[in-house]
Amino acid sequence: MVYENPDGVRIGLEIHIQLNKLKTKMFCGCSTDYHNSAPNTHTCPICLGLPGTLPVLNKKAVEAAIKVGLALEGKIAEETQFHRKNYFYPDLPKGFQITQYDFPIVSNGKVVIEGEDGEHTVGITRAHMEEDPGKLVHIGSIEKSKGVLIDYNRSGVPLIETVTEPDMRSPKEARRFLDKFRNILEYLDVFDGNLEGAMRVDANVSVHWGTRVEVKNISSHKGVERALLYEIMRQKNVIRRGGKILQETRHYDEGRGVTLSMRTKEEAEDYRYFREPDLMPMRITDWIPAIKETLPELPDAKRARFIEQYGITDMHAKSLTSKIMLADFYEDVCAKGVDPKIAATWTADVFLGELNYRDLEISSYDGKKIGFIHAKDPRIKNSINVSDMVELVNLFAESKISDRAAVEVIRTMLDTAEEKTPSQIIEEKGLFKAEDDLVTKAIAETIAENEAAVKDYLGGTEKSLNFLVGQVMKKTKGTADAKTTRELIIKELKG
Repeated sequence: MVYENPDGVRIGLEIHIQLNKLKTKMFCGCSTDYHNSAPNTHTCPICLGLPGTLPVLNKKAVEAAIKVGLALEGKIAEETQFHRKNYFYPDLPKGFQITQYDFPIVSNGKVVIEGEDGEHTVGITRAHMEEDPGKLVHIGSIEKSKGVLIDYNRSGVPLIETVTEPDMRSPKEARRFLDKFRNILEYLDVFDGNLEGAMRVDANVSVHWGTRVEVKNISSHKGVERALLYEIMRQKNVIRRGGKILQETRHYDEGRGVTLSMRTKEEAEDYRYFREPDLMPMRITDWIPAIKETLPELPDAKRARFIEQYGITDMHAKSLTSKIMLADFYEDVCAKGVDPKIAATWTADVFLGELNYRDLEISSYDGKKIGFIHAKDPRIKNSINVSDMVELVNLFAESKISDRAAVEVIRTMLDTAEEKTPSQIIEEKGLFKAEDDLVTKAIAETIAENEAAVKDYLGGTEKSLNFLVGQVMKKTKGTADAKTTRELIIKELKG
């Protein structure tokens, strides 16, 4: 099926990525580890833009940008340089931002996503290096702010701004692109997406192939999808009423779920770009071969290997490689000799599903335990050991516990801070599989006590069989295997 794009939607993204795995800022030696620090404590005369200070380029930031460009299959510039982007804003102490203009370090890349009609390629126009501005904290909403506080701790943190082609045709595709892009960055180990401000998105969107509108500074993938859904609806309503879409910059109010007009859209000439006189042009061609050797196995390659090596489905492989920490956790479980297909089911379907249900995100993996944290409340966190997952999968594979019992064990490990092995939880909750004679007795009692349901089933009412299975499960306190129980009841009733 070919997606027709009935509303003529075009979406392009500008994504600002903090290279927050680097220890120091872009042009000075201040630490980038500022997130738990008091405001304005990670600053110096350079990142505060005091008169007479000179920038010194962080070489590792350039190497990280090249690594990102190679992972995006982009063209790395033979020579690149910095410019000054001039504008006055309180979060920009110098009155200009050091960035790249007509010589970006990366151009012509691509990312393949799952689109509305199968695999879909999103072109990468460019990726360039720049420094992060400071952070503005509005007292009240951005519309009715009574004042603004400024924290310069993040001023000067290395950024890569990645600009896509307007190749996305729906908010869903935009969110999938962001998920895939973040995944690639985490595989490269240049970026920690769990930190505040690590990824900020400006979304450009138009309908009916018309004038584009920019929605600024959206901080989450879900927020991007919701902002685009609203903005597409707003633009369609304006056109339907005979109005005209203005090229402008809008703000997304996450609390109200609406976009608000901020200003008419600036053009490049408004920023009076000119070459940064304090930084020389760079020739980086010779760096590329060595950096290419350091590239890890990227998500698509890992997915293909998982399918071939472990014999798992493409769906499971996609899910398991969606985060580098989850992929490593799964491989370490498999390395202990468990059945990789069963491990894939319990890791990708059950474990990940239970995390998503609880709004928990994977936050760490040290080779022994995988940690997770609540998306909105960082006080809620826990972890599961590799050895515990291995034990659980083996107990299920050996038919010592039912699938229902295994799910109960995972839920218990996620919901309690007390560290207990699966065997301890199973023992305490009485989850070991019921003995055959206990199940046989429970089936006989259920058939004798539910003559009407038996008659209905024999008369062709299939759902009555589900009722009978449920009664057996209740009698055995969930320790019977549901599939086996179903087969035994059918055998008993139909001979």
